[in-house]
Amino acid sequence: MQGDRVVMPSCVSRRPYVCATVCAAAVCLFSAVSAMSASAAAPRWKITDGGKSLTMTVAETFIPHYDHMEMSGEQVSTVLRWGVDPQYGFIAERTIVFPMLRTLPNDTHASLSHCFASDPLAAVCVNGFPLSDERVEKVEIDGAFSVCSEFIAKHDRLWEKRVRPRNPRIAVRRTYFASAALPAVCECFEIRNLSDREVTLFIPEYSRVITTDASKGVDGSYVVRCDTDGCGTYRLESGQTAEFAAVYRAYRTSESPSDVDVAAEYAARKAFIAEAVDASLLLETPDSVLNTAFRYAKIRGSESIFRTKGGLMHSPGGERFYAAMWTNDEAEYINPFFPFTGYGKADSASMNTFRHFARYMNDEGRPLPSSIIAEGDDAFSWKGDRGDGTMVAYGAARYALASGRRAVAEELWPLIEWCLEFTRRQSNADGAIASDTDELEERFPSGDANLCTSTLYYDALISAVMLGREIGADRKLLASYERETERMRDVIERYFGARVCGYDTYRYYDGNTLLRSWICMPLIAGIFDRAEQTVDALFGPEMMTDDGILTEQGSATFWDRATLYALRGAYIAGFADRAQPHLENYSVRRLLGDHVPYPVEAYPEGGCSHLSAECGLYCRVFTEGMFGIRPTGLRRFDLTPRMPSKWNVMALRRIKAFDSDFDIEVERIGAGRLRVTVAQRGKRPAVHNIREGASIDVRLD
Repeated sequence: MQGDRVVMPSCVSRRPYVCATVCAAAVCLFSAVSAMSASAAAPRWKITDGGKSLTMTVAETFIPHYDHMEMSGEQVSTVLRWGVDPQYGFIAERTIVFPMLRTLPNDTHASLSHCFASDPLAAVCVNGFPLSDERVEKVEIDGAFSVCSEFIAKHDRLWEKRVRPRNPRIAVRRTYFASAALPAVCECFEIRNLSDREVTLFIPEYSRVITTDASKGVDGSYVVRCDTDGCGTYRLESGQTAEFAAVYRAYRTSESPSDVDVAAEYAARKAFIAEAVDASLLLETPDSVLNTAFRYAKIRGSESIFRTKGGLMHSPGGERFYAAMWTNDEAEYINPFFPFTGYGKADSASMNTFRHFARYMNDEGRPLPSSIIAEGDDAFSWKGDRGDGTMVAYGAARYALASGRRAVAEELWPLIEWCLEFTRRQSNADGAIASDTDELEERFPSGDANLCTSTLYYDALISAVMLGREIGADRKLLASYERETERMRDVIERYFGARVCGYDTYRYYDGNTLLRSWICMPLIAGIFDRAEQTVDALFGPEMMTDDGILTEQGSATFWDRATLYALRGAYIAGFADRAQPHLENYSVRRLLGDHVPYPVEAYPEGGCSHLSAECGLYCRVFTEGMFGIRPTGLRRFDLTPRMPSKWNVMALRRIKAFDSDFDIEVERIGAGRLRVTVAQRGKRPAVHNIREGASIDVRLD
């Protein structure tokens, strides 16, 4: 098993993490994926099995090709860096992260990590000779990752000259997946005899055990191991198959390794997808790419939930961010989406996010931390306040409304109230909300007060008024929120409204002279005073690229989160036909292009990691943007469909928000007219004929 390495990170800030001992193969894979922004090649992948899987047929695509993707379970996450080399052979490196095995110092990135670069198949022999001349035929992603190849068990020349046997043809299917509940990653192998005669297959037993340095672990030494299962000698007739597996695990030296039934773990992985992904919130549009990308975003958004000693925690992932929660990734980005899915573990993780941040409310005026880390044992802030309280207020208020449960609203109300009051006190002399930085943490300038924080505060106030009415909050307090909402709307126009690079849009901060991606923020909050010019700026040549919207005009940096916010805002503002080509291009690129199958964090930073919360933002382009769902009460929402003009129908089915179960169908019935049907399970459907752009006040029973 040459090439294995143990990684015990000690980074202390949310910055890109690269281990100094990354092997040459990993560097190659990183470099290939990092170049994704420079190419706009035709899609490599095809949607198969009715949207349940993606398939790359090697004969139909350009080789070599390298990529990486992340898969997670409650106690493990793995980033598989894989490739098909110029000779059509498969190569792979598996970085496996164990979030609850903490290293020292116990900071943001202190999850035990181990990289396996060897191939368990390399020791397998057929008729006494190793498999060779691999030709990868196809790669599939269906919640797991599978590779189908054909090999020849080639004999040496001396043996060929003496008896001239035929080289047997062997088919191999490799399948990789993370355990749903155990600290384990499984790699399964199905080996089939394609020859017309019997072959003897030998699978050697293998076990590698590594014990880490006790001085570098919170709980002392950890054991990291790889073991094979199903080893032995098999006689395979033509067409017969044998199976074996490699299991990668880690545990404390005081513990015993988990017993792993690979078949049962694979069934559990499929059961997770059935429950969290396919049982609710089903998107139906005329575009199969959008439907499938939406489904896959739900997989990554829902799987990255870890069972920590501080409770279930949704975490971004990306080999850097585990057993931890952020005010932006979790509270702002994905938690407001989770009620729509009805996934119980996601609901528990969302509540846990807000409960942990609520521990840091105080009477001294200190800001909330940026993140809860180390399974809840610690917190971290990047140079003071990023507008973190505003992010939490925004996310908690929207989450509470969408949950539809009064008990949730009442529990979260004190946190929302505290965050709004803290934010109000940060008003500068012009009324804008001051913060030390923003969620980009000084990667780009944000001034003393930025548009993002002020707009999130405005939106949070609107939601808080609606939520407060539901639970009977103090009327004077709610009246003050309404006045503050009006004041902030004026501030957003007066302080941030500006002509920037020829567009009547917004400056991101006082002194800002270049277009910034976050000028989309007023759109998502329903402020349309400068909507058309803002959309022009976002989708114009200064900002839009093949990979999405640049963070700042003239830079080479993009963050998917900004593109997804901009797309959502454009739909909300009524520019569906302007947004649609960009959504389609983005979705094809992320689902079927060179780096698949999920939204990514950023380029060039982070190697385009598959951070989980961005997937929630992708889904919100549809729920809040295209379908225009804005929570206005525990059982009430505004519905403003923004269907592209080239479509005649679209639907969201099995929506679980507002403590209900309902479908929304939108059908074009004439020029500028839509028929909208809201059908609660077990209730008579409500049918509304409206003009395009009109809103429906939906009240669920």
